[in-house]
Amino acid sequence: MATHTTTTAVPGRVTFPQVAMALQTVALFFQAVTAGMLLSSSHGYALHDAGSKVMYGASMLYVVAAVLAWRPGGGSPRPILYATGFLALASAQVVLGVAHVSSLHVPLGVLMFGLSATALLRMLSTHRTATRPPR
Repeated sequence: MATHTTTTAVPGRVTFPQVAMALQTVALFFQAVTAGMLLSSSHGYALHDAGSKVMYGASMLYVVAAVLAWRPGGGSPRPILYATGFLALASAQVVLGVAHVSSLHVPLGVLMFGLSATALLRMLSTHRTATRPPR
């Protein structure tokens, strides 16, 4: 006899997808700061280069977190699609950065930060709404 268990987030606790999304958003903000430093500091390049690796790793981590959150509970796979799409954007960003195509690299970075921040806020507000006691 097979048993099926479902998992749900514990109210008030931070989830792995939330941490992964927050890390991704912070890494993108760091990239924006270090992009500005490229214009005024000799350390800007090294920091931006290191940050790009962290940002890409954070995007991969978010895919893993989305899969792990979906699999045990049998929920919607939609977050996996979002995370995978974001990883595709991050891959394009890396290619554009390595090729020094600033005319596309910079606007894509701004778009990515906006998307990541919006998704994080949506994720946190949904989590907070779900954990509120009914009135």
